[in-house]
Amino acid sequence: MLENQRTIKWKTQYSGIGLHTGNRSTVTFLPAAPNSGIRFIRTDLPDRPVINALIDYVSDISRGTTLKNGEAVVHTVEHVLAAVAGLQIDNLDIELNANEPPVGDGSAKPFVNVLLNAGFEDQNVPKNFLVVNETVSYKDIKRDVEIVALPLNDFRITVMIDFQNPALGSQHSGLFSLEKEFVKEFAQARTFCFLKEVEMLMDQGLIKGGTLDTAVVIVDEELSKSELQRLQKKLGIPGDVQLGNNGILNNVDLRFKNEPCRHKLLDLLGDLALVGAPIKAQILSARSGHKANIEFAKKLRKLYEKQQFTKKYQLAPKTGIVFDINAIQRILPHRYPFLLVDKIIELDVGKRIVGVKNVTNNELFFQGHFPGHPIMPGVLIIEAMAQAGGLLLLNEVKNPESKLVYFAGINNAKFKSPVFPGDQILFEVKLLNRRLSTYKIYGQAFVEGKLACEAEMSAAIVDR
Repeated sequence: MLENQRTIKWKTQYSGIGLHTGNRSTVTFLPAAPNSGIRFIRTDLPDRPVINALIDYVSDISRGTTLKNGEAVVHTVEHVLAAVAGLQIDNLDIELNANEPPVGDGSAKPFVNVLLNAGFEDQNVPKNFLVVNETVSYKDIKRDVEIVALPLNDFRITVMIDFQNPALGSQHSGLFSLEKEFVKEFAQARTFCFLKEVEMLMDQGLIKGGTLDTAVVIVDEELSKSELQRLQKKLGIPGDVQLGNNGILNNVDLRFKNEPCRHKLLDLLGDLALVGAPIKAQILSARSGHKANIEFAKKLRKLYEKQQFTKKYQLAPKTGIVFDINAIQRILPHRYPFLLVDKIIELDVGKRIVGVKNVTNNELFFQGHFPGHPIMPGVLIIEAMAQAGGLLLLNEVKNPESKLVYFAGINNAKFKSPVFPGDQILFEVKLLNRRLSTYKIYGQAFVEGKLACEAEMSAAIVDR
C-alpha cells in the first residue's frame, strides 16, 4: 500500500447517462489539497453545495449508495468511489452537473481510465490510515450476511456470494494487492441483476438509464417469446433480444468467470471508501449488499474516530490504555488535588467509557474524612465518575481542550459500599441520550467487581 497521500495531476472528466435516474451527466475530477478528502460538488445547484464522501451522509441504499447534504443529493456513488479507493486516491473534488454519475458500462473502469489519464500527484503527506487492531464484525442473521475486519498491516478483501439461485450459484473472489490487481482484475467487473428483477425495478422508477450495455442480466426464469418481446418493448431495447444459452441475456460474454462476485467486491470497496480513510485490515464478506456494507462501514468509522481522537492526546501508545494521566490532562482542565481519574482503559466513541482511580492513603481528603477511619467521600466518587463522563462527552466535539463540561444535575445517586485507601475504583459511564448540547449519562463505580456507587447525571458542554 502507498504510505503518502495522493491526488491527481490534472482535471479530467467523463460523461454519460445515470443508471437509475436516466439523467445525462458529466463528472469532473479535480486535484485537491492534502487532508481535504473526497468531496462531491453539485455544480448545477445554487451555491455549488458540497457532499463529503463520508458515511454520515448516506441517505439511501435501496439499489445503490446515495449521499445527501441538505437538498443536494448524489445517487449511485459506489462505482466512482471504488475507482478512487482502488487507485488509492486520498484527496479529490468530484464535480457533478446532475444528481447521478454516468453508469458507463456498469463497472468502475470508465472512471479508472480517466483518472489514470490524469496521472497522480504524490503529496508528501502521510496517509491517515484506519488501522484495525481489533476484530470488527457485522452480522445479519436473518439474511445470513456477515462481514469481518481482522488486524493486518496491509489491505486485503475477500468476498463470497450465494444467491441460492441456480442461474448464478455461489462464487468467491479475493483482492490481495491494490497496486497489482485492482485495475486489471476488478475495475472492469460490471453490475448485474436477475431477469425477473428488471420489470420490478422499472416499476419502482429505477434503471431509467439501464440497457444491455450497462449491466449483465442473468436469466433466472423462462419467458415465452411474446413475454420477452413485451419486456423488450417496455425497456425500449432495440434489435433482437434472446434468453441465450449461457445463462446471460443475449448471450453476453462475462469478462471473468466470477464477474458478479468481483463486482460485489467492487461495490464493497466503494462503500468502504465512506469510512473516510484508507484501511489496514483483512476484510471477509459473505453475501453482503449495500445495506450490510454501510452498517459495517459505520462500525469502522467509529473505530477510526476513536483512533483519531486518542492519537491526538495519547502521544505514546500503551497496551491496555486509551488515555494515560498525561493525555487526560490534555483534555480535562482539572488538576491536583481535584483530578480524580488516573487512566482510561476502554472507549466506545459516543457510547461508553471505562476509567480507573487508584485510591491511596496520600489523598488530601483523608486527612479529615475521617481521622483514624479514612473513607473516600461519596461526593468525590461521583465527581470522579463525572470526570470520566466528561472525557466521554468531550470526544463528541471538535477541539475538546477548548471546552468545559458543566454538570447540571445528579439523580438517583446510591452508595452501596465504602471506598478505602488501597482500593482501585473502576468507573463505567454510558451516554443515555443527547439533546443539542445537553447530555444525560449513567455511571457506576466498582471496587473488585462490587458496585460501590451509581448515579445518573445531566451535563452541558460550554466554551472555556
